[in-house]
Amino acid sequence: MNFTKLQGAGNDFVLIDARELELDWAALARDICHRHFGVGADGLLLVLSSRTAELRLRMFNPDGSEAEACGNGLRCFAKYVKENNYVAASEFTVETMAGTRVVRVLSEDMIQVEMGVPIFDPAVIPVIVEPRDERDKAPVLDYPIRVDRMELRVSFVSMGNPRAVCFLSEAVAGFPLTVIGPLIERHPMFPNRVNFEVANIIDRNEIVARVWERGAGETLACGSGACAIAVIARLKELSDNPININVPGGMLTVDWNGAGEVLLSGPAEVVFHGVWKE
Repeated sequence: MNFTKLQGAGNDFVLIDARELELDWAALARDICHRHFGVGADGLLLVLSSRTAELRLRMFNPDGSEAEACGNGLRCFAKYVKENNYVAASEFTVETMAGTRVVRVLSEDMIQVEMGVPIFDPAVIPVIVEPRDERDKAPVLDYPIRVDRMELRVSFVSMGNPRAVCFLSEAVAGFPLTVIGPLIERHPMFPNRVNFEVANIIDRNEIVARVWERGAGETLACGSGACAIAVIARLKELSDNPININVPGGMLTVDWNGAGEVLLSGPAEVVFHGVWKE
């Protein structure tokens, strides 16, 4: 089975053309994404046919769970299908679990994707917070969560998948993400688990961040995580627009004017091609 390894700002993926394949994709994701016994990746991307868009993307985490949305994965997917002539135009649509997304290939290595409209309703994200008027759809910002004797102020948003964003006064580099990340991910207040971001405001044009991804652990970058950070920063009036999100793997740019679609721009590169022996 042929595959291609791609990465976007260090967030790496194995991509397979699955239009004519039927496999246990969750099991394959666990095997092929393994850093020592497999190819090694933050996720498995599948190219599929679609009845509602030009192509369909499915993405599986290294633990075998399926992700609703993945911004860096979508850009890598777009890089592959455009270079291999699956689509002709530089702008096209892709069906995902989170809805249809518009993709724009801006240059050989720079791709922009529409990441959807942010969702703030706790019941939809989903996150369990203290009871409030069911008509109250205002964003939940700086909500207190206590884990491992640490109290954090966390804000919630869905970018097609649940996100919890925490702005820190101390540098993100020193934050114990590998300890706190798993505790937040599986905290009882998140019925479907959650993706967790910690961030520092550098100035109104740049934010430094680290991300703990549900089902994958810490990654060098996360597209939907960068979008969540930018959205919360905008709501808290901490940033201008667009905003650069500096993650360990590189720079992502997010454009959101406070309403409508969030736009994510960043690099996508082919690393190598290979054959997986089943």
